[in-house]
Amino acid sequence: MGYVLLVLILIIAILLGAVILVQNPKGTGLASGFEAAGKIGGVQRTTDFLEKSTWYLTAALFVLCIAATGAFSSGAGNASGFEEDEFIAPVATEAAAPAATAPAATAPAATEPAQ
Repeated sequence: MGYVLLVLILIIAILLGAVILVQNPKGTGLASGFEAAGKIGGVQRTTDFLEKSTWYLTAALFVLCIAATGAFSSGAGNASGFEEDEFIAPVATEAAAPAATAPAATAPAATEPAQ
């Protein structure tokens, strides 16, 4: 389910970028091609459509991002969703030098013959 939401987020983000690039607040965007039809009212409808679609796509992107956060963190035991070992660099600890062991005391040689 999370990956479906991720794909939808990607599609909406691309559409939102396209809609934002098409519109231009100075009147030289997509609406500039319809200057002759502007007297009829076509330009106003185009800019209204672009503005409304920008708001709807932004709201959809926000909702899907919140839903994807819930979908990806619902089954994980870790609350943050990240593996802690992935972000913490291993700490180089100085290995303790092995303690110098004294040679084991050898048993004295038997001086008496065994009977």
